[in-house]
Amino acid sequence: MNKYIAFDIGGTEVKHAVLLEDGTFIEKGKYRTRRSNLNQFLTDIILTIKAYQTNDHISGIAISMPGFVNIKTGYTEDAGAITILNGKNLKTLLETQISCRVEIENDGNCVALAEKFNGNAIDCKDFVCITIGTGIGGGIFLNDRIFHGHQFKAGEIGYMLTPGSRTKDEIWSDNGSTSSLIKSYKQYKGLDKKEAIEGEEIFQEAGSNAEVQLLVEKWLERISFGIFNIAGTLNPEKILIGGGVSAREGFAKRIENHLKQQEEWNFIKVPIETCKHKNDAGMLGALKHFLTQKECVT
Repeated sequence: MNKYIAFDIGGTEVKHAVLLEDGTFIEKGKYRTRRSNLNQFLTDIILTIKAYQTNDHISGIAISMPGFVNIKTGYTEDAGAITILNGKNLKTLLETQISCRVEIENDGNCVALAEKFNGNAIDCKDFVCITIGTGIGGGIFLNDRIFHGHQFKAGEIGYMLTPGSRTKDEIWSDNGSTSSLIKSYKQYKGLDKKEAIEGEEIFQEAGSNAEVQLLVEKWLERISFGIFNIAGTLNPEKILIGGGVSAREGFAKRIENHLKQQEEWNFIKVPIETCKHKNDAGMLGALKHFLTQKECVT
């Protein structure tokens, strides 16, 4: 069975692995993203590829990354947190230095591809994946395939306008992301903006602090606003929620409770579930994208 190298490029770290065609992980690791210098960034990827190639014959390189990715060419008009790739073509930059074919897909789309591959959307032809983290991203599956949009910008659901808790805070990524919850918590506690706070700390304190609990519930309500809009616009078979916070027990149910407060939800409601794949979703989805592109080429 052929082996492939997959990368999940994030603003903080780059996860990488060797996988078989069926999605089995053979080996994996990660390193911190050096995103201030393009040459350093490329060198880290190339050295990782060469290290894997010393032990295995590699049939291709699959990459998940943020931004507007043209899957046909590899060009990224905007690469999110990886600003050194704005207006660059990572596929071409790598293929000129290695002997393998490279395929690249947007990270939100990769999460959806992973769930379709062997996750909680195997039997779905129409579904939406939402990833909640520093911002909010997503992948849209329509008619049994990823919907990319005319300029490869479909699924950028974090740009959706939703009611926020503060003035000029009406983009969903700014009021429904985990970072927005942390921001609200710091304001409530009078903490310095630079102080490191994890979302888990807030959830733990919410168990004994009614005001923090209210902050969390208001945040969940803001998440529900975006989900309501997606359900009413696309009427998918289900909506899947991913991102680190989604691993909390009963997370999807709590959001659904807020949706039920909207009378119109009775007319447009769809099942709300969490994603099966967590930290490996980007790499697994990148592999699925590579295999799909391979079929198109051959």
